[in-house]
Amino acid sequence: MKRFGQIIGVDPAQFEKYKAYHAAVWPEILAMIKACNIENYSIFHKDGQLFAYMEYTGNDFAADMAKMAADPKTQEWWSVMMPMQRPVADRAPGEWWATMEEVFHLD
Repeated sequence: MKRFGQIIGVDPAQFEKYKAYHAAVWPEILAMIKACNIENYSIFHKDGQLFAYMEYTGNDFAADMAKMAADPKTQEWWSVMMPMQRPVADRAPGEWWATMEEVFHLD
């Protein structure tokens, strides 16, 4: 299992809408997340920033992310979410959510 932390900004004027969508995530999106070997997934908010934590239990992260990206319902979900998000300026090329380095963990 690999843990991931990611950050992205959220448009303050859109945050309540973003939160409402995440209070009732479409069932197809939840199923695809699980089908792509992502577990224990949470998103937190503070001062216009979103922090996501997830655990990846598969064997080929790139293939699972490509599978998710190719899914039409996921593409529809992202088309609703992306205009509300504000990617950080120093994210890596090709990233939307910026991946963070894990510096400490305690089980």
